[in-house]
Amino acid sequence: MFLAYGIREVSADKETKKYFFPALLLKMIGAIGVGLIYQFYYGGGDTFSYYTHGAAHIVDAFYDNFSAGLKLLTANGEFDAETYKYSSKIWMYRDTTSYFIVRIASVFGVLTYNSYAGVALFFAFFSFWGLWMMYQSFCNIYPELKLQFAIAIFFIPTVFFWGSGILKDTVTLGATGFLVYSFIQIFFERRKLLWNILLFLLSIYIITSVKLYIFLCLMPALILWYFFYRIGNISSLVARIMVAPFLLIIGGGTAYFVALKAGEDNKRYALDQIAETAQVTAYDIRYWTGKDAGSGYSLGKLDGTFGSMVRLAPQAINVSLFRPYLWEVNNPLMLLSALEALFLLGLTIRLFYRNKFIHITQSIRSPIILFCLIFAIIFAFGVGISTYNFGTLSRYRIVMVPFYVMAIFILDFHAQMKNSSSAE
Repeated sequence: MFLAYGIREVSADKETKKYFFPALLLKMIGAIGVGLIYQFYYGGGDTFSYYTHGAAHIVDAFYDNFSAGLKLLTANGEFDAETYKYSSKIWMYRDTTSYFIVRIASVFGVLTYNSYAGVALFFAFFSFWGLWMMYQSFCNIYPELKLQFAIAIFFIPTVFFWGSGILKDTVTLGATGFLVYSFIQIFFERRKLLWNILLFLLSIYIITSVKLYIFLCLMPALILWYFFYRIGNISSLVARIMVAPFLLIIGGGTAYFVALKAGEDNKRYALDQIAETAQVTAYDIRYWTGKDAGSGYSLGKLDGTFGSMVRLAPQAINVSLFRPYLWEVNNPLMLLSALEALFLLGLTIRLFYRNKFIHITQSIRSPIILFCLIFAIIFAFGVGISTYNFGTLSRYRIVMVPFYVMAIFILDFHAQMKNSSSAE
């Protein structure tokens, strides 16, 4: 809280200060709430594996033998005599992405004397800090939408709940916030370049180490945002029309190259394997690893080909954004997800009800709106097509939801301005 107070004083203005501690408090509630849900509702799960059957053993090693603890913290799945009595008890020791979370939790565990609540609060604070930096960046671009951005980033229930505990989603959500913030600072604001480049690279490292598919969705959208921005800055309409196709080709090619290179070290996410990975993941979560047995859904036959993915794309995007519907609810957590999905649907309908379609289509050309929508739609498609379980989906989609909601708010803001201009 002392650190948070310092961050607020140096980063918040008079208007955004009032959202700082309410947002942080919700993250703290979410951090403890996730533990309670896994303890008393699920009776186990990921957060137990990361902490009780993971980080707690590394912390014990640090207290017993500092050298052994250090070895476990830097281990890559190998066993040796000094660490075996600890590593043999860590369930996720050879799961690279999960062990990355165990490492982080163990560092916080040493600082908090192996306290689950303390570790969870550190996770929540990291997530909050990244999101707060991103929030401030968006507020600098649209100071008129500070409340709307606060709602989108901090006050949507599943985002602050599932994005706060000892989970992969908490870490990737915070890292996404830092990545977007540093990208804006480097390419648009051009401030503190060395510091922000380091933060940018660290954020990429964290995201790719935990959930590579987030990077595969986010980085192309960021690259296209930059090229859309450059095109928009060309003052001459004739020059813009002539140059735009070349810049878009370069931007699209760069985005494709980044996605291609990112998948080289993980064959599951190589571009030629994504369809098969989506099929395997969807059916695994649907029938084996999904925590809520009654929360499964199906979009139709997914046969591991790009054709089947493209055919099911509209349904996949719809399920990520607007489902479960209220009549599909069969447990309390699904009700929370259904109410949130109803909110997203209502917000989308409100946009089209309040504004003329022509004004919406004109406004959507804004580079920042295109970025938010491109990322949200690609990500919604990716998780919708590969999850097949509403309980798991409610966690996976939290990275996408703030960007979709911000896109709707910014679109409405621009369209309302055009409505007012046409009325005059």
